[in-house]
Amino acid sequence: QVQLVESGGGLVQAGGSLRLSCAASGRTFNSYIMGWFRQAPGKERGLVASIAWSGAYTYYADSVKGRFTMSRDNAKRTVYLQMNSLKPEDTAVYYCAAKGVTAAQYAYWGQGTQVTVSS
Repeated sequence: QVQLVESGGGLVQAGGSLRLSCAASGRTFNSYIMGWFRQAPGKERGLVASIAWSGAYTYYADSVKGRFTMSRDNAKRTVYLQMNSLKPEDTAVYYCAAKGVTAAQYAYWGQGTQVTVSS
């Protein structure tokens, strides 16, 4: 079992930056693939970024490549999403999620944190 708690959301002007954090509890955090998803009003939730258990492999959606950076600190059981050059279209609820390395789907989810980018 993994429990996830996000923080760091807020209101920022276009072009600004935010860093989201996701604190995890559970004995096997180091073995999980971690992901950040987002859901805007009226849209489906989609994967923004993910990171392997070692941190050596990351994935980014095309819409955030070059602007967002995902990282993890296994000693602190925390993953981060550094978001730079934010755009109004980045406005969404951001969710942290975890899945086992062989799992097809993310099984554990945080409660979400709101990110609002004003133009």
